[in-house]
Amino acid sequence: EGNPYTWWVGKANEKHYYWGGSGPGIQKCACGIERNCTDPKYYCNCDADYKQWRKDSGMLSYKEHLPVSQVVVGDLDRPGSEAKVSVGPVRCQGDRNYWNAASFVTSSSYLHFSTFQGETSADISFYFKTSASDGVFLENLGNTDFIKLELKSATEVSFSFDVGNGPVEIVVRSPNPLNDDQWHRVNAERNVKQASLQVDQLPLEVQKAPTEGHTRLELYSQLYVGAAGGQRGFLGCIRSLRMNGVTLDLEERAKVTPGVKPGCSGHCTSYGMYCANGGKCVEKYNGYSCDCSRTAYDGPFCIKDVGAFFEEGMWLRYNFHSPGTSVKDLVSRTLLSSADPEITAPDLSLNKEELSFSFSTTKSPCVLFYVSSYTPDFMAVLVNPTGNLQIRYNLGGTKEPYNIDIDHRNMANGQPHTVNVTRNGRDIVLQLDHYPPTSYSLPATSDIQFNSPKALFLGKVIEIGKIDQDIYKYNTPGFTGCLSRVQFNQIAPLKAALRPTNASSHVHIQGELVESNCGASPLTIPPMSAATDPWHLDSGKVAIIADFPYNGQAIGDGVNRNSAIIGGVIAVVIFTILCTLVFLIRYMFRHKGTYHTNEAKGAESAESADAAIMNNDPNFTETIDESKKEWLI
Repeated sequence: EGNPYTWWVGKANEKHYYWGGSGPGIQKCACGIERNCTDPKYYCNCDADYKQWRKDSGMLSYKEHLPVSQVVVGDLDRPGSEAKVSVGPVRCQGDRNYWNAASFVTSSSYLHFSTFQGETSADISFYFKTSASDGVFLENLGNTDFIKLELKSATEVSFSFDVGNGPVEIVVRSPNPLNDDQWHRVNAERNVKQASLQVDQLPLEVQKAPTEGHTRLELYSQLYVGAAGGQRGFLGCIRSLRMNGVTLDLEERAKVTPGVKPGCSGHCTSYGMYCANGGKCVEKYNGYSCDCSRTAYDGPFCIKDVGAFFEEGMWLRYNFHSPGTSVKDLVSRTLLSSADPEITAPDLSLNKEELSFSFSTTKSPCVLFYVSSYTPDFMAVLVNPTGNLQIRYNLGGTKEPYNIDIDHRNMANGQPHTVNVTRNGRDIVLQLDHYPPTSYSLPATSDIQFNSPKALFLGKVIEIGKIDQDIYKYNTPGFTGCLSRVQFNQIAPLKAALRPTNASSHVHIQGELVESNCGASPLTIPPMSAATDPWHLDSGKVAIIADFPYNGQAIGDGVNRNSAIIGGVIAVVIFTILCTLVFLIRYMFRHKGTYHTNEAKGAESAESADAAIMNNDPNFTETIDESKKEWLI
């Protein structure tokens, strides 16, 4: 159906189908762009499916999609199909001065530099961010000459100077406030012919210089950045200040200047959205970082899945309280440590839960996830004997646990699946893979409090006391497969087990936990069955017949016969039409472009055409002489 078997995953956890040497949105490899693939019918060498090894390679350079976090290769489950994949290192380059910044924390704070040398030309650019309505960006004075850039109001930036002909001022007015604590770029230029000012992408304001008068800007004082001359200084951040192509080192000067701090806070305002999956943006002097400690993810942007492979009989237990801690302390400090006051209820109960994880397995039945309590309450996510997913709640008030059965697909098919369960009171929302969310509701008689949560289990339930009969049966032999990015409210049990964190003391593991992301990728392309896979080899048969059912249903013999008859008739009709067209074309062009030649007699016995002409045409020499004549018309 046109869905690729192979793709790679980039920065935003999105799948991409282009490869090195190609570009975004172009589902090709480098050879497809250059039109030199092994098989011209395909756009990648590896698609040729030859018995010999073929190779596709190249550079991925669209930085919005980088770095590569995963490469998924499919179509390997048939004899003779192999793949080798290598991903090279990420190489970054850029201007380290781009984030050279200083924060001005008082209206009287400033930085000073040597006199600006801009007698005949000045080119000044920088970025600023502020919540103040006015302030001086920079100023340099002479006896009467000066140059100054300032924020005159919340919507106005001014560029003023005097070269001896009187003050000149250029103002750019923005339709939106510039004190919105976002980065804005200022670019001011002045030469002997004109001066200009631009802010962001607003229209460029230009003013011509007078045809007569002074042209040299003579300055003597130091250059002041932030404030000068008793005027109200700038409050906020300035970065990447360049004057005539030279970047001023604001950070080094700020380290020894009172009232000014190196770097700039507020990066999270502009770039905090890159901290994904609930990661918290943390301000730093020269940028920002993502705090992933309260997520089930890892990496610089909290997009790297943390998962593990579970062997048969292996299990993980996360205690909601560490040894020697009271139950009450546990709920207030760990499981229910959330910004939501309802989740940190002092009565040791949960009104709501948020669960998300991904898994892959080929064996059923099994226990994927289980939360026990000091009461009969529990929550479980199971794969039943038929391979279907089941969510089970027992919160009291009902004779039997409340079950949500997902019967429409087999989840024990070895493919990765994503599960998201959210409960708020009586309302439950379940989302499976990329299907739309489905809403459910607990029975009217059911309680809505999950009382006294005790421990969380992955793979198997090892708990003292009475356990639900079905869950007890599903415990043997246990879960075998992959679990990834498991998160229950603010707890990430797999990450606590695989990464040294404050929560690691809560974890107990039976068996050897091996880190793996094999359960991380969402399901995209279901595997072909033997009946529909044209590459499937049926042992014992010489002839291989590929049967492609229509809409996944078997086609009867009668339908096959009818289809064959209709197809044969259509083929005969098309063949007849083509023959008729060929005959008509030959007839129409029969007398067009005809020519007549007089071949020499005895040409059959001559060694060559030239010899035939020379032997049999007595006028041959005359013909040559005639052909040498020149005619002037």
